[in-house]
Order: sequence, then structure tokens, then C-alpha cells
Amino acid sequence: MWADATIKFVNAGGAILGFLGVLLLIFFFAGRASGRISRPLAVLVLLGPAVLLLLVGLVIPALRTIYLSFFNDDSTRSVGGKNYGWAFTTDSIHQVLLNTLLWIVVAPIAATGLGLLLALLVDRLKRQALYKSLIFMPMAISFVGASIIWKFVYTWRDSSQPQIGLLSQVCIWLGWHNPPNWILSHPLNNFLLMVIMVWVQTGFAMVVLSAAIKAIPDEITEAAVLDGARGWRLFAHVTIPMIRNTLVVVLTTVMITTLKLFDIIRTMTGGNFGTQVLANEMYSQAFVQFNVGRGSALAVILFVAVLPLVGYNIMQLRRERAVR
Repeated sequence: MWADATIKFVNAGGAILGFLGVLLLIFFFAGRASGRISRPLAVLVLLGPAVLLLLVGLVIPALRTIYLSFFNDDSTRSVGGKNYGWAFTTDSIHQVLLNTLLWIVVAPIAATGLGLLLALLVDRLKRQALYKSLIFMPMAISFVGASIIWKFVYTWRDSSQPQIGLLSQVCIWLGWHNPPNWILSHPLNNFLLMVIMVWVQTGFAMVVLSAAIKAIPDEITEAAVLDGARGWRLFAHVTIPMIRNTLVVVLTTVMITTLKLFDIIRTMTGGNFGTQVLANEMYSQAFVQFNVGRGSALAVILFVAVLPLVGYNIMQLRRERAVR
């Protein structure tokens, strides 16, 4: 066992050293180049690896996925657009699409709204860095880790037995002696799973929005106060318009994360009990049922759904940069 581990370690170290050696040689010869060839060579050296990785890691797999989406389950026969027809006409996939839509509407709005509320409250407290660190801490946890934590919260047992699920125990303390099996209760289970996403993403929203609020010039706030703006009016007519671009960027960023949702569903329910979403269904079709054509079609649908959000996010960031 130790011999195998040593061999693998040596091979990995050799590969890394070889890669670094190739890079050093490329940079050495590029640095010695002169004349007309120096500028094109510098561009090639700096951009070449990034472009190559982009092609290998994104562009080529995306084109191959689009290609495979027009073939049958084992990619031996072209079926045209039947996989897309199946995706938009099957009742079970309709439920998947409806769940996905519910996720991208509820979870981002809840996470962004809660993050904005916490940003306003925490900024008025002493030692705000401590509180922000505690609220931001779930961002350091993977979705799988967060799901395992909340799985213990939602664990159900019969009320006659000792409870290990925090939510069931709290309900019993409050007088609800027969709480339901939370994960099996549809559609409640979808919203309970959304709580995990909100718990993880709220810290991100809070930190970004807090920075945006602090960037509002004091002169604008003071002028609004002198004009009689207080409380809600100051928040609605001054704070929100001033941070609108940041608010939209945070909301769309959380939407993109939510649309690619996979880990929480896979860890908590495996897509059962009416909780299936598009990303997990894509995985199930391609790697559980081994229907590559349908899995690729769902991947293309997911990719097309993400593109407008990414494009809009880029536009907002460019506008904000232009204003600055």
C-alpha cells in the first residue's frame, strides 16, 4: 500500500514539475524574443493557456453536449428534436420545471431580502465585523455539508420516541405533538429545502449589500434627511435607488446559483417526494438511467436558461463600472 502511494506521489510530483518546466521554457524563449515576433509571441504565451483551457473545459464539452442531445440514449442513432419534445411534453418533467421555477423565484428573493435586512441592522451595531463573520460563515460550507447539517434538523421520528430532529423537537415543545415527516410532506418539503439555500447565500448578499450601502455618499443621505425623509421613506426613496444595480447583481447571482442547484436535492432527497429539479434530473437521466440523449437535452435547456441571467449580470456590472 505504501509503495503504491509513494509511486502515485512521485508520478504526481513529476507531472507538476514537468508542467512547471515547460512553462519556464516557454517564458524563457518568449522573453528572449525581439522584433516583430515579440508582441504576438507575448500575446500567445499569456492568452494561449487560458484559451486552450477554455476550449477544452467549456466550449468543446458544450458543443458535444448539444450534439449528443439530438441522439438516442446510447448516442448511436439520431432522433432529431425528440429529446426536447420529451422534455416539454412529459408530465413528470413539467413538475421538474415547475419546481425549478419555484426555486429561482422564492430562494433568491428570500436570500437577497434577508441579506438586505441584516445589512441594515448589523451596520448599526457595535463589533459589526464579528456579527458579519458569523452570518457569512455558512458560505464557507459546501452545499453537501450544509445539507447534512439541515438533514439532522429535519429528521423525523414518531412522537413517542426520543427526537433527534431539532425542528420536530421544537414543535413538540410548542405543543404540536404529532409533527409531520418534513421531507416527505409535499409541497412543504420544497420550501424546507429552500431554507438551506437561503441560509448559505444570505451571508453573501449581506456583505455585498452592506458595502453598497456604506458607499452611498453622506451628502445625499444628509440632504434627504433635511428634506424630511425618515425611516421607510429614506430607505425606499434614497437607499434602494442608490444600491439598485448592486441589488440586481446580487439577486441574479443567487438566481444563477439556484438554477444550477444539484447538491442540496441530491443529498437530502435524491429528487424523490416531489422535490426534483432540472440539474438533478439531468444527472439522473445521464448517469443513473444512462440516457445520454435526454440528459444532454436537459443540460442544454439548463444552459440556455442560465445564459440570459449571466448576460444581464454582465450588463449591470458594465453599467456600474461606467458610472464609476
